Amino acid sequence: MTVKATEELMNEHEGIRLMLRILEAVSRKAAGGARIPQDDLDGVAEFLSIFVDKCHHGKEEEHLFPALEKAGIPREGGPIGVMLEEHNQGRKITARLKEAIAEYGRPGKDAATNISKIAAEYAIFLNQHIDKENNVLYPMADGLISRAEDARLVKAFENLERERIGPGKHEEFHKMLGRLEKTYLG
Repeated sequence: MTVKATEELMNEHEGIRLMLRILEAVSRKAAGGARIPQDDLDGVAEFLSIFVDKCHHGKEEEHLFPALEKAGIPREGGPIGVMLEEHNQGRKITARLKEAIAEYGRPGKDAATNISKIAAEYAIFLNQHIDKENNVLYPMADGLISRAEDARLVKAFENLERERIGPGKHEEFHKMLGRLEKTYLG
């Protein structure tokens, strides 16, 4: 049985939500004085930049949203415009988080506190964004997009993932998620 485009995106949301829980746990430990390996923090930052933004948001912005526009959902003044604006907000928060992660461990910097504050802000923001997509936008898409268009979207998602993050990178991210889950949520 073939997975629908919206199901694929919702499955990705589950991985993203897991990373948000990991990020919150990591940031709490760091703010509490625990030393977090820089590789773990860098892995979180890479996941947010590459998987969430370039891959997941890329699928939506370059393929799903245009298909919805073609099906009659306006970009401006509707849910697509809201999602695009939220993607941009998320990019700004991610950039701030990556700065705090880069400063982590430098003398005289309180990066752990910054990481904790930004992580909490990002988790609230992105969880609300995911809820809007899962409960409003994707059901709209399921009602408007034909089977043929959906199959085209699934193929376009595969191509984007292969081109944007490379073969095997999705699996690497899932391995990292599993390792970080055991380490910080175990």
